[in-house]
Amino acid sequence: MAGLFASIWAFFIEPALRLRVKKWQVQSPKWTAGGLKIAIVSDLHMGEPYVGLARLRGLVRRTNALGADISVILGDLTAGHRFVTQTVAVERTAEELGALSAPLGVFAVLGNHDWWDDPAAQKRRKGPVLGQRALEANNISVLENQAIKLEHEAGAFWLAGLGDQLAFRLGNGRFQGVDDLPATLAQILDDSPVILLAHEPDIFPEEPQAVALTLSGHTHGGQVRLFGWSP
Repeated sequence: MAGLFASIWAFFIEPALRLRVKKWQVQSPKWTAGGLKIAIVSDLHMGEPYVGLARLRGLVRRTNALGADISVILGDLTAGHRFVTQTVAVERTAEELGALSAPLGVFAVLGNHDWWDDPAAQKRRKGPVLGQRALEANNISVLENQAIKLEHEAGAFWLAGLGDQLAFRLGNGRFQGVDDLPATLAQILDDSPVILLAHEPDIFPEEPQAVALTLSGHTHGGQVRLFGWSP
C-alpha cells in the first residue's frame, strides 16, 4: 500500500497539484562577483493534465515575481511520456516562456527529451531541434556549447551552456551526446567566474576548477534507482 501511495504521489499529485518555489543560497570561494539572484525553470514536461498552458502562465508569473537578475531554463520542455490527455506543442510552450523577464536576460539549454521528441533531428543526427527554434523565436537565447560574458553591477561573470549529453538514441540503452565541454570552456577568455548550465548533472566529475557553479535539471529533484532503472 505504501508503494502504491508513493507512486500516486510521484506521478499524479506532486506534478499535477503542487507548485513550490525552492530557494537556495550558495556560497563558493570561486565566485568572485557579488550577489546574483538566479531564477531556474526546468523539466516542465508539458502536457495535460499535469502541466498545461494555464499552469505554465502561473509559473511564469511567479518566476518573474521573484525579481531575479537572470532567468535560466534547463531543458525538457516536452512531455516525454505517454501519461498525457492532451499534448502541448513546443511552440506554444515557448510563447508562454517568452513572457519571462530578467535584467540580464533569459537563457536556456536543451534536455534529452527536447532531442528525443524531435524525430527529424533524431533522423538527421543534428540540430537545431524544434525546441531551440521555438525558444529563439521568442527571444530566449539557447546556449548550445556556448559561453557568453555578462556584466552585472556586482561584477562580470561567464554563462556557459552545454549541449545535451544524451541527445541521440542509438538503441539498446545507448546514447550519443552533443556536448562539448572543452570547446565550451575554450570560449572563456578571462578569470571571471563561470556558471555552467547542463541539463544532466553527469558532467560534474569532468568540470575544471574554473567552474564556480553548475545548474542542472533532469533528476526531478533526485531519483532512486531500482534495479538500475530510475523513473
